[in-house]
Amino acid sequence: MNSLPDTPPAHRSAVEPLVLDLGGAGAAPLRLVGGKALNLGRLVAAGLPVPSGFCLTTLAYELAAPPGLDALAAELDAIGSGTGTVTDRAALGIAAGRARALIGESPIPPAVDADVRTAYQAMGGALPVAVRSSATAEDLPFASFAGQQDSYLDVVGADAVVEAVRRCWASLWSDRAVAYRSANGISNRDVGLAVVVQTMADAATAGVLFTANPVTGTRTETVINAAPGSGQAVVSGAVNPDQFVLETASGRVTSRTPGGKEPGLSPGLGLGLDDARLQELTALGDSVQRLLGAPQDIEWAIDSGGRLWLTQSRPITTLYPLPEPAPGDAAAGAAAPTRVYLCGTLFQGLTRPITPMGLAVLEVMRNSKGPWRYVNPGLRMYVDLTAVARNKSGRAYLLRVLPLADGRSGAVMPALLEDPRFSLIKHSFWESLRKAAARRRLPQPPRRTGDTEQTDIFVLLLRLIPAMLRPAFRPNAELRRAKKYGKQLESGLSLAEPASAVQRLDYTRAILDRTIGGLIQATLPGPSLGYVMLAVARRLLRGIAAPRELEAVLRGLPHNITTEMDLELWRLAVSIGDDPVSRGEFLTKPPEELSAAYLDGKLPPQAQSGVRGFLARYGHRAVAEIDLGMPRWSEEPDHILGMISNYLRVEDPEQAPDRQFARAAEHAEDRIRSLVERTRTRSPWRARALELSLRRVRQLAGMRELPKFYIVLVLGEMHRQLLRIGADMASAGTIAAADDVFFLDFDELRVGLRGADLHGIVADRRRLYDVELRRRRIPRLLLSDGTDVEAAMVAKEPVSGALAGTPASAGTATGRVRVIMDPVGAHLEPGDILVAPSTDPGWTPLFLTAGALVMEMGGVISHGAVVAREYGIPAVVGVPDATTRLRTGQTVTVDGAAGTIREEP
Repeated sequence: MNSLPDTPPAHRSAVEPLVLDLGGAGAAPLRLVGGKALNLGRLVAAGLPVPSGFCLTTLAYELAAPPGLDALAAELDAIGSGTGTVTDRAALGIAAGRARALIGESPIPPAVDADVRTAYQAMGGALPVAVRSSATAEDLPFASFAGQQDSYLDVVGADAVVEAVRRCWASLWSDRAVAYRSANGISNRDVGLAVVVQTMADAATAGVLFTANPVTGTRTETVINAAPGSGQAVVSGAVNPDQFVLETASGRVTSRTPGGKEPGLSPGLGLGLDDARLQELTALGDSVQRLLGAPQDIEWAIDSGGRLWLTQSRPITTLYPLPEPAPGDAAAGAAAPTRVYLCGTLFQGLTRPITPMGLAVLEVMRNSKGPWRYVNPGLRMYVDLTAVARNKSGRAYLLRVLPLADGRSGAVMPALLEDPRFSLIKHSFWESLRKAAARRRLPQPPRRTGDTEQTDIFVLLLRLIPAMLRPAFRPNAELRRAKKYGKQLESGLSLAEPASAVQRLDYTRAILDRTIGGLIQATLPGPSLGYVMLAVARRLLRGIAAPRELEAVLRGLPHNITTEMDLELWRLAVSIGDDPVSRGEFLTKPPEELSAAYLDGKLPPQAQSGVRGFLARYGHRAVAEIDLGMPRWSEEPDHILGMISNYLRVEDPEQAPDRQFARAAEHAEDRIRSLVERTRTRSPWRARALELSLRRVRQLAGMRELPKFYIVLVLGEMHRQLLRIGADMASAGTIAAADDVFFLDFDELRVGLRGADLHGIVADRRRLYDVELRRRRIPRLLLSDGTDVEAAMVAKEPVSGALAGTPASAGTATGRVRVIMDPVGAHLEPGDILVAPSTDPGWTPLFLTAGALVMEMGGVISHGAVVAREYGIPAVVGVPDATTRLRTGQTVTVDGAAGTIREEP
């Protein structure tokens, strides 16, 4: 059954066949047989029950590909790399239709036609078969392409099989398949299609089996869907199947959900699926998973004789990656304790992944000798909370603090703590942490860079306690001290030139160790005391005012470096608006065009000089700026220039950000006077203590952004130096582009500077990074078995249809929704309701024109909530799936005190 064409394509081996027995496809290369045939071939070779058949290889498709198809594929790539507008999608569909027409109108090469007929005849002649597409970009670890290409069932006769093959080839160019490839960054010029022809299983019952729970991510559960007849109805969603959830290891059925049948009938009744058959399916699925090395989505059928068949297996590509096992857990295997991890990057307002170099720098910044263990699944930072969750004091701490930082995590935590796997261990909270730290410590020398040993972060924090006395008595002096430190830091960041790439790397690696201790001591005492005084004020107001009344005191805080930046950007916009030429440019050109003009020095003179001055002060900042790998505004000013364009559309003077900020500050002063007067009726001394506390809050709490501002200043210089190193390495050919350095760590860079080829490492990491960029759901609480804790809780107790979250900033606002996933290039009209997954300081220019804020992430002390209160706009945070449940253009009313979002007619 191994026929060869007379003239194979030039890049093919002369021994590659047109047709392979399905059992031989498992040893063939992916480019020859495609993902579906490769997996089925491996199952056949392992002796698993797969219907017999053959694979028509991609060589047949290439022989049949008509002239002009390659040019169309290049055209589709060009369209697919566009902005994804309605126009782009329409153009993509038109071009895809032309490609399908080319395939449909072209003759099938005689050698291909003959081999298909011969192979089909060898199966038994007029036999019903399934003809399935098997694309080379299919069943990949990062993209399953499930249902993107076509399959045809119950095909009978050689003519019908040949025509089904042609239709499978054409389906490679369906609108949905082309769009899917575009969304996953796969070139249309790199894909081919093989075709699997298999004996039809006469299915009495069929369905789908998942070797991990696709909803919750739990790797220890098997989920089985089943319905009468062909499994196609289950896959297509045409029927409501019975569903079973089983513990994979034990085969115990933990959940049975009936499908579309008469009420009262037990799931599986009439399908022949008793517990023994379900356990057989589960064990078979586990065998497939072990063979293929990853959780699988398996299609199965049971024929009229009761025999079980596997008809397809593909990886489940939507699961969140597993955390690395804790020391000792890997050896313990199934006996290892279940661990719980909290996503730290979500707390920083980041939904996107962090570059490998960004993660390496965060590893340097956090205390590796302390009790906390960190892992980075999905290129995001998680902290191990297991020891805290299993301790009485630790639990109390989590239940008190977590709702403030992230309302949704706080809502999930009580249910998690009821899980017997996290039962209490009887010793102190701090003893738990010390034991966890002891388990992590291995004999190793202290980490040094040059002559500088890394500072222990806990020692630094202990030193803050006496340092907080300074701002209590001299708040203005504390502010001057912190700003003086910033100037010294900035002046000390320059590297003497000329410098070699190795010198730049040594310098970059040493910066954090050299600066982090002084930075903390110089900038944290002031804001720390400010928030301590806020807690004092809350205690003084017990029985006099509700805690939420203090919220207004935080509005319009002075000395906030991020607020100052936003207002300076507003002033820049005003000056640009005063120049007719500059105004015209900003109102008519998109941000990316303005950015190119600025970088070339070709903006109108007033705009060019104004933007240059702004970036001289703030150009080290970025969206997702704690990730060292993110481009700084000085490199890519698109975001800032887009914000200026937004500000120029503010026509109502009362909506001007500086006016709104001034009103917020006046509101805060009015609230202080009111609270002090109400307290005076109880006790003059208490009133004086309250006024002093609130004055310190106003003087010091706004400094909370300074530590991060200075850290990002350091990161900005590190980023600049690494780009210089990257340029040298790209010139030497060890990497492809300068910014590839952000997909390596410091040790790998040293190896690269000695001449090692790093292209392969970078390509693999960029591929993973791109996959994670497209991920929409990130577990805020993740178990070591892959369970997304929130998803598991919702699956058991679905939430009601009400759109509600955590109240974060009081007030109401009615406006049009603007869903924004990335602030770069975002357009926000004055008064729009900003709906975002989360925010960090890179988003704050948008706050100045937003009517209200709605976030999927966060709690009352998260960055977006704090800034919304300071700016005086209503905010609701921790709203599940807000970016999908709310639509751009929809009119809603946000009630920041009630925590609700109500649609308006």
